[in-house]
Amino acid sequence: MTGMNRRALPVRTPEVRAEVRRTPAPRTRHVEHLRTTWVRPSILSLALPVLVLLLVPKAASAARDAALCDVMAQRAASHTGVPVEVLRSIARVETGRHRNGSLEPWPWTVNMEGEGRWFDTRAELLDYVERHMARGARSFDLGCFQINYRWHGHAFRSVAEMTDPETGALYAARFLSDLFSETGDWIDAAGAYHSRTPVHARRYRARFEEVLAGLGALPDPPPTSSAPARTAPAQASRPFPLFTGGGAPASPGSLVPEGLATARPLFAAGG
Repeated sequence: MTGMNRRALPVRTPEVRAEVRRTPAPRTRHVEHLRTTWVRPSILSLALPVLVLLLVPKAASAARDAALCDVMAQRAASHTGVPVEVLRSIARVETGRHRNGSLEPWPWTVNMEGEGRWFDTRAELLDYVERHMARGARSFDLGCFQINYRWHGHAFRSVAEMTDPETGALYAARFLSDLFSETGDWIDAAGAYHSRTPVHARRYRARFEEVLAGLGALPDPPPTSSAPARTAPAQASRPFPLFTGGGAPASPGSLVPEGLATARPLFAAGG
């Protein structure tokens, strides 16, 4: 033990030892950073599954609804013999919006006395229509094929039935079949579907042909036996502008005005 320098150690009294125990060690900036960076991801990890559960069903429902017009057009075509491309084109001219890089029809639509609207759900559409009917509105078009309530509502049991995509598609197909029997041409039938007024029918035919060209060539007319005869409603024209604005001419019978083939259609939020 000799020959070694010993540094005298300080003697800690009981009071000093108690103070040391009460004083926490200082937290360095690095430790604080690690603490905060660990907490933030834990909050996100709890929130993300909730967001996914909320958003995924809504997106799936929107995709399913977006396909309804085409699905019901195919079904109506198989029942009536009307070319499915004609029905799909009519639906796009009437209710089409540019979504996901293409022109897509939408079932929950109405043109209320000249103001076109798209709704997220059928319930929202019906609520809007019923509120306006309560104030006396009768000039409005509904659904994938924009069937006019004033002139064609008598063929349905209720407004709710008019908004059913399958019922609307079958009615539109039978009406187009009658018009084809009258005109002998699907393009002319499409123009008459829109209006009996030549100037309006001519503009509509041009838009119809443009949309049809995007879907493929016009198919051959169906056999006469596959297009059941049916008396067309007395009033086939829709004499009021369904959508105006954007400098385009008034367009009776369509949510999307002529002249906006490549432009994004005007949109009015539901409510």
